[in-house]
Amino acid sequence: MKRALEVALSLAGLVVLAPVGVAVALAIRAETRGPAIFSQVRVGRHERLFRCHKFRSMRVGTPERATHDMVRSDVTRVGGFIRATKLDELPQLWNVVVGDMSLVGPRPCLPQQTELIEARRSRGVYEVRPGITGLAQVEGIDMSNPRRLARVDALYLSRASLRLDAQLLLATFVGRKRG
Repeated sequence: MKRALEVALSLAGLVVLAPVGVAVALAIRAETRGPAIFSQVRVGRHERLFRCHKFRSMRVGTPERATHDMVRSDVTRVGGFIRATKLDELPQLWNVVVGDMSLVGPRPCLPQQTELIEARRSRGVYEVRPGITGLAQVEGIDMSNPRRLARVDALYLSRASLRLDAQLLLATFVGRKRG
């Protein structure tokens, strides 16, 4: 039931938010050269690699690294805005539609984040699809502390429900911590 609901919501989101997506893409292209959509290899369910799509918020040629390791000067003016408003995540709705991601779940990491991968593996986190948002993001926990993040990801899995997912989605859009 969760998967069907997520696909329906994601397809609806892609259609309804298409004008916003076009505006974001035009703003990115007006500010910098290069594609408006950025695709990066991430670790998904069962540790399968997939291409995660986002609106590009960094300058072309920026080295791939985790968000907590980024250099602030690499983020464009438009990029700062779309990151703050979560608009950079809109293309991930397509990742949900094709089955690489869920709306809510552990955020997918980069293949080179081996400490996090191992910590998640030991807690069974890779049994579920990664999410556009999740408990750790709502609680303000980033990937700089792999063991803590894996514990929170496992906590989410132990409590997962449609109700919790709805609460986390709402908290993500409102920008506040849950509960």
